[in-house]
Amino acid sequence: MNIQLDHYSHKAKIQTHPFCLLAHDISSPENIGSLFRIADAFGLEKIYLSGHSPIPQNPKIKKTSRSTEKSVFFEYQDDPKEIISELKKSGYTIISLEITTSSIDIRELKIHPDEKICLILGSENEGINQDLLDLSDHTMHIPMHGQNSSMNVAAACAIACWEIIRG
Repeated sequence: MNIQLDHYSHKAKIQTHPFCLLAHDISSPENIGSLFRIADAFGLEKIYLSGHSPIPQNPKIKKTSRSTEKSVFFEYQDDPKEIISELKKSGYTIISLEITTSSIDIRELKIHPDEKICLILGSENEGINQDLLDLSDHTMHIPMHGQNSSMNVAAACAIACWEIIRG
């Protein structure tokens, strides 16, 4: 018999990966809330928020995150370049999720299982700025088959996290 589990019956396997998000200039608190939920679901170690990204204590973040903002570590810093510099010193590979003239198809990205990853996500309207693209070790994109060249940042983040974690 195939019976749906409720939240109390679900037995979570708590596992954290050496994988973090850097959300720069994400303007929608609902998208930030979704990033917390995605980070929790995939066992990401931390979310870095920078620029104009709203931070928890925002009621829209709290509602969308379904309280995962309480369990996922996060840090806010205005300047994302400082975050990237520190992560690189700690051995992280910096990957931007953006379609560019030299981005690779997400399915072609090769990640070692023990590799530390920071995934950069950019503004819903402007994408990832050139300074951050220049600091990235890789830039990858999700192939689009419709008329639009992009999708919601949280949806794209979920796809990227799945692809990176499954190896």
